[in-house]
Amino acid sequence: MRPPAQIKAHTTVQKMFLWLQSAPDEWTYKRRMAVWLTYTGKLNARQVANVLGVSTQSVWLWVHQYNRMGPDGLNRKGRGGRRRSCLTPAEETALLRPFMDKTRNGLKPRPSSLKSVIEDKIGRPVSMSYVYRLLARHRWSDVIAQSQAAARPVQPPTDYRKYAMPWLNRDPS
Repeated sequence: MRPPAQIKAHTTVQKMFLWLQSAPDEWTYKRRMAVWLTYTGKLNARQVANVLGVSTQSVWLWVHQYNRMGPDGLNRKGRGGRRRSCLTPAEETALLRPFMDKTRNGLKPRPSSLKSVIEDKIGRPVSMSYVYRLLARHRWSDVIAQSQAAARPVQPPTDYRKYAMPWLNRDPS
């Protein structure tokens, strides 16, 4: 088994404990706890990973970042984000505002009509998946559910039932 990682003493133990307690969210707390357990508990990366419910590689990465840059090394910006978007979030909100007013009056918008409005605004064609992602970003799941329910057939065609569900065609005798 690999020995515990060596943590560089960037601060005192008391300051590190206060730093651990001041974590703003769960993932920041887990990163800080990994450093804390490695430093004070002399646990190796596998043991720390089992305690925190993360991968061993994550623990090694967090310890490395802490050793290299100190407590600020664990502050991450994240990897996600919209790098290539057709509209900014403010433009999307402005585009959806008339549809929100119609929804308040009881008329639910159709995604196909929204697609044509988006294409007019952007000046190029977009796919329906872009429209559905836009609606999901703005928490319009009821519009998505409505359009998908309308697209599904309520009952399968009779010729389909004859071949796919042969138990329906049997005589009861």
